[in-house]
Amino acid sequence: MTRILFDLDGTLIDSVPDIHAMANRLLDQEDKPAVSLAEVRSFVGSGAKVLIERLRAARGIPDSEQSRLHQTFLGLYTEAVHLTQPYPGVIDALSTLKAAGHRLGIATNKPENAARAVLDHLALMPFFEVMIGGDSLATHKPDPLMLTEGYARLGEGPKLFVGDSEIDAVAARNAGVPFLLFTEGYRQTPAETLGALAIFSDYRELPRLVVETTNKCPPSDFIRKYVVVIKQ
Repeated sequence: MTRILFDLDGTLIDSVPDIHAMANRLLDQEDKPAVSLAEVRSFVGSGAKVLIERLRAARGIPDSEQSRLHQTFLGLYTEAVHLTQPYPGVIDALSTLKAAGHRLGIATNKPENAARAVLDHLALMPFFEVMIGGDSLATHKPDPLMLTEGYARLGEGPKLFVGDSEIDAVAARNAGVPFLLFTEGYRQTPAETLGALAIFSDYRELPRLVVETTNKCPPSDFIRKYVVVIKQ
């Protein structure tokens, strides 16, 4: 069976509404203007430290405040669960993959405690055998260590990585694993430029993609077939 690692934010769950609320709670404490949902969406993907760096830059907060604000935000992050929802079809897709015997894990730049908190809140944690967060190892994506360690913990079998962003695409390339791109997340550049083996916008397609990828269907066939899903 296939070992499948998933990114979390923007891939399995839409967490930006919660992160937006937490970011503005932090800014309010600093007596700074709120940021928009679109701004926060462009800030996520590289972990909490980079999120705070981008938040500071957007509101002119000095570099000297980085460590303090980062620690404050981490203290709030595990509470950021109530506005977050799985993308449509995620639960059914994970159920189908799990029932078929595939081994599933999470590889996210979100801090591990915050990732576990939101997955527990959404009752998604039982699907996953492995959880690697942005602070679980010495490095995080796009460094390949998170992926190579995740697959090692999942045992033997073919590998797939499912993500939504440029960082996920680079991490997959650095780790030398096939990448499946979910198009409805937080990506900033055209999907077709990221070198994914397949692109999809509907989680009902994922179980079939996993089977066809494992059977080594040529990449050109994937792109030609599944780019239609995006356009529908």
